[in-house]
Amino acid sequence: MARAVLSQADIQRALTRISHEILESNRGSSDLVLLGIPTRGVALARRIAEIIDRIEPDAPAALAGALDVTMYRDDLGRTRTRTPAPTEVPPGGIDGKTVVLVDDVLYSGRTIRAAFDALADLGRARAVRLAVLVDRGHREFPIRADFVGKNLPSSTRERINVRLVEIDGDDAVTIDGGDE
Repeated sequence: MARAVLSQADIQRALTRISHEILESNRGSSDLVLLGIPTRGVALARRIAEIIDRIEPDAPAALAGALDVTMYRDDLGRTRTRTPAPTEVPPGGIDGKTVVLVDDVLYSGRTIRAAFDALADLGRARAVRLAVLVDRGHREFPIRADFVGKNLPSSTRERINVRLVEIDGDDAVTIDGGDE
């Protein structure tokens, strides 16, 4: 049975905090690009961009985009992958900008490692940061998130489920499978 970890209100508070932390770290919204990793990272990046726009009305109109990493993964032959989605970079590209990669769950680090390779094909960012809604641990690569909604220590047997209204019809984070 799934156990609720974050409610809709918890997710909204976490994204608001992450948005403020991004702005503080970057000293504003200039030269900032948010790239969500499909599927749920894209929705989260768009939400963060909307929050940043409310905090800083003079923020660039198009902060958020999407970075598909499917074909850059090192486990393509071993795991089931989703259909590639288009990569959409905001106008102005990433050269010389601070790029914040946005994903729903940070686990092994393999997705983020693939994102670095995909990003290198797009240009040369001044800096790359990572924002995740949930950090569950169990890294296989030396990767750490700069902005975290919730640290959620978990067993490798457990599954973290992120549901977002844009994709799933509601907002929730649940965990299940640890004691079966």
